[in-house]
Amino acid sequence: MSAHTAPAQPARPDMREAQWQLPRDPRSAGHARALLRLQLIEWKITGEVTDTAELLLSELVTNSIRHARTPPGREIGLRFATYDRRLRVEVADASDRRPRPREAALEDEGGRGLTLVQALAERWGCCPRPHGIGKATWAELSLPR
Repeated sequence: MSAHTAPAQPARPDMREAQWQLPRDPRSAGHARALLRLQLIEWKITGEVTDTAELLLSELVTNSIRHARTPPGREIGLRFATYDRRLRVEVADASDRRPRPREAALEDEGGRGLTLVQALAERWGCCPRPHGIGKATWAELSLPR
């Protein structure tokens, strides 16, 4: 699995960000969590926010892998950022199809990911990718003081 980080130019002094590209493969959710864990250690972010951020990221990556209707070989983009005492995890893909939470039936094995994101994130949403095709789906949490 290849991943790389691109040096990012912060838009303002209190902002930090890191980016990677991963294949659209079910194993990428685990790899994304590991990358986030390492990045948060580097940024000295610890505590409950890290566990919640990993869960949110995992759900966003899994949603992108399962539901983004894109040609084979397309990668997903990861972006982690801190600003204004917030942590943002973001997953970008080449699909224009916007994610929507749905109500899963009791017997359904899946379909609860975005409902979980909606419940755990302080804010979440989806926007067009600024430089390319597709969208970015993101979730934010407040950082402890």
